[in-house]
Amino acid sequence: MPAPDSDVLDTRRRRLLFRATHRGTHENDLMIGGFVRAHLAAFGAEDVDAMEALLDLPDTDLADWLTGRRPIPDDVPSMLRRIRAYVLDAAMPRPGSAS
Repeated sequence: MPAPDSDVLDTRRRRLLFRATHRGTHENDLMIGGFVRAHLAAFGAEDVDAMEALLDLPDTDLADWLTGRRPIPDDVPSMLRRIRAYVLDAAMPRPGSAS
């Protein structure tokens, strides 16, 4: 039988995935939701805390920071830098792939 803490974390992860993929803008759904989908299983409670704080920020700011339209401020959770790196990596063409 799973531990109660594990059940709570699993519930938070499911809510996080929903919030990350239903931001209200398709652009953020793809960038943030893609990152969360790729990393969710490895997220511990601290990662979930960081993502929840990040998702409380305005969509327009998140999109500007993730796309590089504006630099990421120092006071924004470091999780945003992880998402930005993921987005940039996903956008880079792979060797041997069609351009």
